[in-house]
Amino acid sequence: MVKVKRKTSKTAKSKVKVNEENREKIEAFLQDERVIAEDQDISKETYDQSRFGEPKDGKIQYALVEALYLLEKERMKILDGKNKVIDFDTFVKKARKFEPNFWIKYVVYRDMRNRGYIVKTALKFGADFRVYDRGVKPGEDHAKWILYPVHEGNVLTWHEFSAKNRVAHSTRKRLLLGIVDEENDCTFYEISWKRP
Repeated sequence: MVKVKRKTSKTAKSKVKVNEENREKIEAFLQDERVIAEDQDISKETYDQSRFGEPKDGKIQYALVEALYLLEKERMKILDGKNKVIDFDTFVKKARKFEPNFWIKYVVYRDMRNRGYIVKTALKFGADFRVYDRGVKPGEDHAKWILYPVHEGNVLTWHEFSAKNRVAHSTRKRLLLGIVDEENDCTFYEISWKRP
């Protein structure tokens, strides 16, 4: 077997970096528990391709985890009320004020998005997230799972576990637990009802 090693010149590497820096970004504003962008071409395109955000009243609203993911991927620029750019760490601090468990949710969200799943909030289902199978977009079909992020050091009582399972069963979705360890790695467990 012959191994081919690909070499990239310094010039090619610098062109890639320049292209990433020149990529158009969604410009959005942090407003309480949401990040809101004007209905620009780039925000519409990002929504159409990957279902980031939700169109509402001529704007696109992003959940905090969605906005942080786009910020981390350098696809969004987030501004505060004074038009000052918010960096990654500052955004996390602000988000934790609204959601103390924000970082654990974000780690699970990022992991699922990186695996190619579309992940949306699921508050109306009584869960943190709903997850669509690969290739399925919201509106085309229903979510396959509801997902609860949990830190490995947290304890779930049988009552809490049963309640999560009942929510999944009543919404005709599968229950998925995303367990985050100390290194921010995720392990996912799918739980389902079985009849003896």
